[in-house]
Amino acid sequence: MIAICIEASHARGLGHLYKALNLALLLREKNHPFVILLNQDQKAAQILEEHDLYFHTVSLTDIHSNWEAEQIRRLGISLWLNDRLDTQIEHSRHVKDQGVRLATVDDRGSGAELADLHFAPLLFCGADQLKGKRVLTGHQYLILNREIERYQRVRREIRSIVVSLGGSDSYGVTLRVVEILKRIGRTATIVTGPSFCHGEQLKEACSGKFLIKSGVPSLIEEFYRHDLAVTGGGVTPFEANAAGLPCVIVANEVHEIDIGRHLANLGSSRFAGYHDAIDHAAFSLDLDLEGMSRAGLSRITTQGAQNVYRELQTDG
Repeated sequence: MIAICIEASHARGLGHLYKALNLALLLREKNHPFVILLNQDQKAAQILEEHDLYFHTVSLTDIHSNWEAEQIRRLGISLWLNDRLDTQIEHSRHVKDQGVRLATVDDRGSGAELADLHFAPLLFCGADQLKGKRVLTGHQYLILNREIERYQRVRREIRSIVVSLGGSDSYGVTLRVVEILKRIGRTATIVTGPSFCHGEQLKEACSGKFLIKSGVPSLIEEFYRHDLAVTGGGVTPFEANAAGLPCVIVANEVHEIDIGRHLANLGSSRFAGYHDAIDHAAFSLDLDLEGMSRAGLSRITTQGAQNVYRELQTDG
């Protein structure tokens, strides 16, 4: 039994949830038993229920009661995979004391020190400082939705722009991007996520000139209709680039700055800086769109879940 332990919230966003969902779907396909453990979040629970995925709600902030041991014994967990960004050493000790193998993803917390396996697909600076018995770096371990493969195409000119800045867009970056696009005489389709809370402000800012879509059934399918995306610096630009959709990236969190720079260096995106100091020049849209599109298609794989599963199996 594999436990996939994640955090999902308005502040943290839903990126960890969707990665867990993609891995869980692969595990179900392979008939490998799993459970998803996550904090109390109504929207996250609803998404997992819609996919008929087995999950339990736990208190991730509790580092004293050793709830981990109870879950391990009750569910027969043999491998624990954290995708929570910052784990604590007390949590890792609770897991390891039960004789369970521990894996973690992009972990900047003290708990990474005890991990048997540390996947670091989104850490591009100071990889030699990462903690864990065995560290695997590179975006080949980034778990992307295999649905992308159905919606890949080369872009050659900007006819349509889409803006998608996360499930919650905690800092209201969408509103600022709309103003930038208005200044350069561009319009776009705005896709808001399930926890977006700036709806009325967005309608006012768009003044009826932008198409607003909320809760699209498939963001990947929506991306297929467009030629350029404005995204945050999490998993979304990798998904877009892997489908041949170039991005202008605005980092919503400090750790996303390295992601924006990495994808810019790959040639598949342009980086517009951190959200509190957006580089408006990045929106000049004087882009080698076809070159960026082909760079994403050729350099970003959709086999991340398979690669992670292989390593989880062989490491045991």
